[in-house]
Amino acid sequence: MPDELNRRDFLKAAAIAVGPVALPARGANEKVNIGWIGVGTRGYAGLDWMHSAAPNDVKITAICDTYQGYIARAKDRMQTIWGNAPATYLDYRDLLADKSVDAVFIMTPEHLHHDMTIAALKAGKHVYIEKPLAHTIEEGFDIVRAWQQSGKIVQVGTQNRSSSLYKKAKELIQQGTIGDVHYARAFWYRNSLPNDPAWRYVIPPDTNPQNTDWNRFLGPAPKRPWDSQRYFQWRLYWDYSGGISTDLLVHQTDIINFMLDKTVPRSCMASGGIYRWTDKNDDREVPDTLSAIYEYGDDFHINYSCYFGNERYGYGEQICGNDGTIEVMNRQDLYFTPETFKGRAPANVKARQPIHLNGQKDFHEGDGAINHFRNFIQSVLGNEKPIAPPPVGQQAAISGHMATLSFKNQKKIVWDEAANTYHFV
Repeated sequence: MPDELNRRDFLKAAAIAVGPVALPARGANEKVNIGWIGVGTRGYAGLDWMHSAAPNDVKITAICDTYQGYIARAKDRMQTIWGNAPATYLDYRDLLADKSVDAVFIMTPEHLHHDMTIAALKAGKHVYIEKPLAHTIEEGFDIVRAWQQSGKIVQVGTQNRSSSLYKKAKELIQQGTIGDVHYARAFWYRNSLPNDPAWRYVIPPDTNPQNTDWNRFLGPAPKRPWDSQRYFQWRLYWDYSGGISTDLLVHQTDIINFMLDKTVPRSCMASGGIYRWTDKNDDREVPDTLSAIYEYGDDFHINYSCYFGNERYGYGEQICGNDGTIEVMNRQDLYFTPETFKGRAPANVKARQPIHLNGQKDFHEGDGAINHFRNFIQSVLGNEKPIAPPPVGQQAAISGHMATLSFKNQKKIVWDEAANTYHFV
């Protein structure tokens, strides 16, 4: 772990990140030129989200991907919904060399985040980087340092922080609605049929080494022969992904941090395995079943679970206060339920009425993604400040990496706040 970024510097960076943003004023009709790096599943969907978030403030002038089929699909979508044909690139470094590009969206597998984000900052671009911030804790601190030196706006894609539903939950907690909080549960449950296992995305039938740049996809990962499964189903392999820990868990530990003003847990114990899909020909490496217990230094505990074999309870977070519970379910429904104390609730608790809010009905929101995009663009324009800058994104990523490291090593992992490092016990 790097020792030059100590705890004081890390926390100072987090404070600076949410402070005022002072950027040069842009012309009234001047749009932010966007370069889009990665137009696979999420990156492709993001083209539409951006059109909902800030159609009058941005222009997507360039797109980049290592699979030519994705480039063609995205270019067609751009012409349909945006009315322009962006420049296209196979190598992200060629896109970054375009001086007209003001900001980039990096929507690639996580093992590429480090090199791409740092290169973009060095090229003078503002950056929206999908979660997790990086593939390792050490790489995350590299990005935080590069951001500190750049003077650029960076938003990490932990979009729950931009959801009005979660902001309302935070407000209720801060008002003391549920009393003191020492315990939270978070869970994410999914299921699919045996012929459609988790994260085994459909491989385009035309893909081949000629129209898919395998070496650029690998980037800093270990070199391997061409493998279409690893390319299109990268979430299943440790070389490119942290699996459940960094794809799903980080969203939930991060939003609990947000609602309760927490940062990095003191320790984590994780266990699980490949229980759901055990076909002898399935070469997946990451677990489909994971549980993690987090302890924080201020008498707070998170109980996390994820399973890909049952979807009954969906996903959500339950903040269990001494006087009541706040639940946010499936990013769509917020519930407050007061404690009854078996019919002996104190008068002030008994007087509190249950609450149910729905994201669509009450806030006209599906989830926080569109708001998160909008917040980034408005920050680039100098009108707002990013809600998820790199130090905050690093705090979220550390929680995920702690679970991965605990699972892989089958040991309890302890975070050393003073040194920004970890050890096992």
